[in-house]
Amino acid sequence: MAAVREARATWRGDLFTGSGEVTGRSSGQLSTMPVTWASRTADPQGRTSPEELLAAAHAACFSMAFSNNLAKAGSPAERLDVTVAVSFEKQEAGWRVTRSQITVRGSVPGMDQSSFREQAEAAKDNCPISQALRNNVQMTVDASLEGGS
Repeated sequence: MAAVREARATWRGDLFTGSGEVTGRSSGQLSTMPVTWASRTADPQGRTSPEELLAAAHAACFSMAFSNNLAKAGSPAERLDVTVAVSFEKQEAGWRVTRSQITVRGSVPGMDQSSFREQAEAAKDNCPISQALRNNVQMTVDASLEGGS
C-alpha cells in the first residue's frame, strides 16, 4: 500500500502580483505558509517557496537514507546535520530547479572520513527524493565528519 501525503495550495491573482498559501494536510504540522513569485526569485520576505519546501524534503529524505546506510555499515550516527540548498534559475526556456546541493556534517563513532563520504554519496544517489530529481537536477554532496579531514 502506498503512503500518500497531501498538501494544498491556493493562489489569488496573476503570477507576478498575486499571492498564495500552501498548507500541509496529512500531518497537520505544516501550517499555512504564504508564497509569492518574489519569494521564489528574490528576497523571501518571510514567505516560503516551492524550492524551499523541496530543499526541506530533500534534507529530511537524505538524512534518513544516510542514517540507514551508516547503521547498516555498522556505524550508527550520533548526529547528522544536513543542509540542502536548491537553486531556481532562469534558463533560456524559462525558470527551473537546476541544483540541489547537500551539505552534511556528522558525528559517527568508529567511521573514517573516506567511508563517511562514500556512504553520503550512496544516500545522495538513492534516497527517494534524489531518485525523483535524478536526470533533471544536478545533485552534489559535501560530507565531513566532525573532527575529520
